[in-house]
Amino acid sequence: MTDVVDRATRSRMMSGIRGKNTRPERIVRSFLHRAGLRFRLHAKLPGKPDLVLPKYRTVVLVHGCFWHRHEGCCYATNPASNPGFWQEKFAANVLRDRKVEAKLEAAGWRVCVIWSCQLDDSSLQRLVETIRNGGDDGLSPGME
Repeated sequence: MTDVVDRATRSRMMSGIRGKNTRPERIVRSFLHRAGLRFRLHAKLPGKPDLVLPKYRTVVLVHGCFWHRHEGCCYATNPASNPGFWQEKFAANVLRDRKVEAKLEAAGWRVCVIWSCQLDDSSLQRLVETIRNGGDDGLSPGME
């Protein structure tokens, strides 16, 4: 299927997609800060985690459901155009995520993943409790 916009327009649209300071990240940061948790941003750790809470030896990864393939989520859809490319792209993203999480855990960090579809107050409050309680409530990783 051909693209419905010209190359220049598509390029401009794609250049607006950022890997840092996304809206979901800012929502999570604001909630954690209001809860009294202090963190570092994009520290020099494997995968450059979105948030690092050294006091709790915890990292928080804010994943977009589409790009990181949140299993069972309505936002993790597959584009109709060029399915082979997208399948390969998404598989590489998921594999990279798993490797990064394994490296962080091997380095002694607790990894909490929160998905962009989970940015309601109750899920964010569970994230705060998970961070404070050391993950003992079974919510981390993945906040399932």
